[in-house]
Amino acid sequence: MNQFILHDALWWDSEFSCGTCGIYLCEQSGPEPAPDDVREALLAAHGPARLRLVGPVPRLVPTLKVLREVFSAASLSQARELAAELSRDGLVGTLPEMEFLRRRLLLRGVHADIAP
Repeated sequence: MNQFILHDALWWDSEFSCGTCGIYLCEQSGPEPAPDDVREALLAAHGPARLRLVGPVPRLVPTLKVLREVFSAASLSQARELAAELSRDGLVGTLPEMEFLRRRLLLRGVHADIAP
């Protein structure tokens, strides 16, 4: 299982091979959120990463825009909660997820750091 950034999108894939018959399969590959089972396996294998905002954010709007773009199902109030979490303890996810979000924030002038 793998998760990576490609063409400014977060991709995932899940590959399997059989040592007995030699068959090689790719379950999925695409620019969409990884299913929960794939995401959980990645977190178990590599551990979580935490993304936190660096310093005070002078304007909340750029952060909210990024959060609503990345978490497309997030309402404005949910985006505000995510922004508050980014300012306090940080958001936790896979390293590629946090790197993707960090890059999107940086494009809007919002600085954030990733820590294990």
